[in-house]
Amino acid sequence: MEFYSCIPEAKIALFVKNILVFEESEKVPKTILPFFADGYPGLMFQQTSNGLHVNPHEKEMPALFLYGQTIKPIELVMEGKYKLMVFQLYPFVLRSFFNINPKDINDNCFNLQELNQSEITTAIEQLQNSDDFKSNIEIITSLLYRYFEIKKNELDLTIRQAIQCIDEHQGQLSITDLCHQLDLNERTLERKFISQVGISAKQFSKIIQFQQSLEQLTIRDYTKLTDIVYANGFSDQSHFIKVFKAFTGKTPKTFQKNN
Repeated sequence: MEFYSCIPEAKIALFVKNILVFEESEKVPKTILPFFADGYPGLMFQQTSNGLHVNPHEKEMPALFLYGQTIKPIELVMEGKYKLMVFQLYPFVLRSFFNINPKDINDNCFNLQELNQSEITTAIEQLQNSDDFKSNIEIITSLLYRYFEIKKNELDLTIRQAIQCIDEHQGQLSITDLCHQLDLNERTLERKFISQVGISAKQFSKIIQFQQSLEQLTIRDYTKLTDIVYANGFSDQSHFIKVFKAFTGKTPKTFQKNN
């Protein structure tokens, strides 16, 4: 499998965090890609030989779809050749661009063709007729930018600022300090988070904290497990294991053995 991570064009960087491409050009029997909570919904385009299935939901996915917060661990299952392209979105995009309540698609997805819009139908046709991932990135970039052009004067970017603050502090910034930085009261922040992100600010922070520890565990950037525990602001090893298992379904030790 080949993996690419691409920086989005400047014109969409306000609402697209990252672009990920997974590609397999050989007829492999089966590929299983685990996905864990990262705090960001996304838009995914998939081309597969025998369909893309999501476990444990046992769903077969459409060609182009939005997915919400991935809180519980999932697996993407494919057979043969495939290409997956993921645009990680700042959460406000779901409601602002597509009029979708983010909470409604937590651990779920939305088939963009249900919007019955010609732009989406055209984009899917272009994507399916292109074998070049750079061209596909341009097609999706143009589609998202079109929505931005229509909605840009209505956007409230407070949540984007909040997310950046939480990211910069690796999930370890208290909600009180976050509110102080944004000059918001806690009730207003929580209302905005639930409305535009689909989860609370506290849960989002926990996900970012988990992601930092997951990265450290994956690249084995530590001497002892307690190094990860205290570097990422967990109160103790028991707390870390509990959070890690909630988001992956495995203890850190089991996860590392299997990876």
